[in-house]
Amino acid sequence: MPSGSCLCGDVRFEVAAPLAPPDACHCVACRKCSGHVFASSDVPVEALTVRDPQGALRWYASSPKVRRGFCGRCGASLFWAPVGGSKIAVAMGAFDTPTATRLHMHIFVAEQGDDYTIDDGLPQHAR
Repeated sequence: MPSGSCLCGDVRFEVAAPLAPPDACHCVACRKCSGHVFASSDVPVEALTVRDPQGALRWYASSPKVRRGFCGRCGASLFWAPVGGSKIAVAMGAFDTPTATRLHMHIFVAEQGDDYTIDDGLPQHAR
């Protein structure tokens, strides 16, 4: 079962479902939130178990429709969740275990930063 944590380990999670192939989001909000491209895998909300005994998980409403979950202690970006959605995106960089999946596309490339190029041959979508 794929599992992971934030950098300090206060927030841990497990996913009880196969991971969807991740995408890499290049939008300004994801780049500012994560420090660069935000790669994530969408999982059913009910398949995600979060262990947060210290109460470190914080949520930020980055828009009226989206919340972003992060560790309030170490600042690690962990989740992207549409309000009322049935899926939640889990940050690929937060997984501790092999994920058995590979990046499959780039999204919001119209907002890509100017400090890198995308040349891996994967599909690219402007939005």
